[in-house]
Amino acid sequence: MQNKRWSGYIIGAVIILVGIFLMITYNSLVKKEELVKLQWNEVQNSYQRRIDFIPNVVNVVKGQADFEHTTLQQVTEARAKATSINVTGNDITADKFNQQSAAQDGLAAATNRLLITVEKYPELQGAAAFRGLQVQLEGTERRIKVARKDFNVAIQDYNSSVRSFPTKIVAGLFGFKARDGFQSDVGADKSVEIKF
Repeated sequence: MQNKRWSGYIIGAVIILVGIFLMITYNSLVKKEELVKLQWNEVQNSYQRRIDFIPNVVNVVKGQADFEHTTLQQVTEARAKATSINVTGNDITADKFNQQSAAQDGLAAATNRLLITVEKYPELQGAAAFRGLQVQLEGTERRIKVARKDFNVAIQDYNSSVRSFPTKIVAGLFGFKARDGFQSDVGADKSVEIKF
């Protein structure tokens, strides 16, 4: 009789320990998943800053230079494309993620072409308003870089938890899956040639 009682205590203790482990692990995964969503929102925030800021740069350039119409048109079109794609924290799929990244990369490329072309116009470079906008634009690009890095760090932390044993068991039980982060584009390791 005494052995049955001890067996019951041991089984009860094991069940309680497994329950505590499941609860702690589940809560940890939820926190890491929410951090991934938060970091994605920071990326989106940086993208929105870029989208909101670019019309100001274009307007200053239009007002102070006899500028190439096609360059301005490309920036405007790239901005419109970037604003048309929106990925929410709950909807971070690889396809939508890649679509938005491509649109934002197109906008960054168009903006870079704008800055390179502007260098041909010394009177525009000398304008204090343009210099301030250029500094702000460079700061925005840095913010995007930092936001992407922080997102990748959050993804890495989340993925390492989802894929590590014994957390992998809990992740599988509750549907937590590994996610993709930002990756460089093909050919990004090669230098860009700038021609005037």
